[in-house]
Amino acid sequence: MNIATKAGEKGVTVKEQVGRLRIETVGPVAMLVMDNPRMRNAITQGMWQQFQDLLAQLDADDSVKVVVVRGEGAHFSAGADIASVQQILHDPATGQSSGGDITVAENALAHFRKPTIAAIDGYCVGGGWQIAGACDIRLASSRAIYGITPAKIGIVYPLSGIKRLVELTGPAAAKYLLFSGDLVDANQALRLGLATKVLGFDDFWEEVHTFALHLAERSQFSAQGHKSLINAISAGDGDAAVAKLSAYWQGQMAISEDAAIGVKAFLAKETPVFTWLRPREG
Repeated sequence: MNIATKAGEKGVTVKEQVGRLRIETVGPVAMLVMDNPRMRNAITQGMWQQFQDLLAQLDADDSVKVVVVRGEGAHFSAGADIASVQQILHDPATGQSSGGDITVAENALAHFRKPTIAAIDGYCVGGGWQIAGACDIRLASSRAIYGITPAKIGIVYPLSGIKRLVELTGPAAAKYLLFSGDLVDANQALRLGLATKVLGFDDFWEEVHTFALHLAERSQFSAQGHKSLINAISAGDGDAAVAKLSAYWQGQMAISEDAAIGVKAFLAKETPVFTWLRPREG
């Protein structure tokens, strides 16, 4: 099924509106769509402000196991709406340009507990990259074009986005991308660490959806536990904090049915049907 061309068909409700985020759900996979195609899906302030609330909705929906972030039409996103970029970056609480709505949005995505996939077709530039970089996995079509472009407009990126860029590419590549603002193609992006995998354009959306379903079939207990631990290690939380978090997940494993289901299915040479959906408190 070509997800990119199915929006608006039977079973999917899509209202005509420019400059917004919307959710489309197909089985256990939800697509969080940046919908501003007249501006190559440039992200307006209102769109940045939608991320946190829509991700909270997806967190609460236990039928959703994987979230795919994508743009409407031919592009992932051309970045933050330049006309209002200063307003978007401004933090009214501190009076400083410390990331504002961009940092809130990308942190909400980075800390989202379920697996996330950025499906990158066409342009993935500026603030669009910050959204892609906050996802767990980045699948790029062969025609994807990346650009990290603050040097072109004379701004400094929010610290959260810079940290993720350095983590993914290393400091040397991060300096090249930030200093030059040059556009790079999908294969260059793969070599630099901006993409996890490059897929052919003709079957891109089918492969993205197939991979998302593949993740949805795996143990969500395992996926979410490992995501939590990897994020803590990457953030440099310290050995004591990471050990405490690991103990928490080991405790959750003791009351989860997924391990028993997985072992039983493995021994029977069957496909496991996992049941865990969220941590059990108390």
